Amino acid sequence: MANTKSALKQARQNEKRRLRNRIYRSAARTYVKKVRRLVEEGKLEEARVAIVSAVKALDKAAEKGILHKNNAARRKSRLFKLLNHALANAQA
Repeated sequence: MANTKSALKQARQNEKRRLRNRIYRSAARTYVKKVRRLVEEGKLEEARVAIVSAVKALDKAAEKGILHKNNAARRKSRLFKLLNHALANAQA
């Protein structure tokens, strides 16, 4: 446990930030999972719509420093790759 006044304050600030960050991280994960699930189920048009929300959530998390910008870019890239691969297989 923190001993000094400044350490106590820092602990309070860290907890507030952790709770705030959790909202954005959780939202990003939820949208990514939704896209993956829709692709898996073969609902590609719905996945195409859902990917917009996922990208928005990942960008917002990266903008706020919750995710590194390259981490968000990698996740978006993998999502688009997954969707495009599924679309290509569906047409073939």
